[in-house]
Amino acid sequence: MIIKKIKECIQKWINKKRNIDPEVEEYYNDKIIQQILNWPEGAPKIIDQNTKISTLGKHIRMSTNKARRIIDQIRGRSYEETILILELMPYRAAYPILKLIYSAAANASHNKAFNKADLIISKAEVNDGTSVKKLKPQARGRGYLIKKSTCHITIVLRNISLYKKYTSLTIKDGKIYL
Repeated sequence: MIIKKIKECIQKWINKKRNIDPEVEEYYNDKIIQQILNWPEGAPKIIDQNTKISTLGKHIRMSTNKARRIIDQIRGRSYEETILILELMPYRAAYPILKLIYSAAANASHNKAFNKADLIISKAEVNDGTSVKKLKPQARGRGYLIKKSTCHITIVLRNISLYKKYTSLTIKDGKIYL
């Protein structure tokens, strides 16, 4: 179903470009093929929309620097490799990140029927959250403010199986062939 939508979108995109002079048409056909293979800004966005799954964890009780230390290790890796790395890391911050990646993969396999072996972590970022403020009693009736930091973690998984299929894409006579 997704492949049909992708074909239709690319075909519509090509047909828009076809309403030009015949001399310029060859130039555009070469440019279209190059754009589809390289996936630049001008290529159809339906592939990008249908291959991403994102998960957001808010107000996780840990420092952003501690979470970034782990996120930097897993960015750009495959799902299976990431799970192995996080399970063997000795840091406390690895557990919430592991839960988020499990959740994103479960969403990808259930909602969009992606294979977990084809998932990679395309984007992973950590942002500051709100600080939890508590008062610790001090001498003479005063209170000392304790700030405990939180963070927001965003994980985006991308399915690369569609990209593998469409690297062998060819266009002849205005039609798309796999």
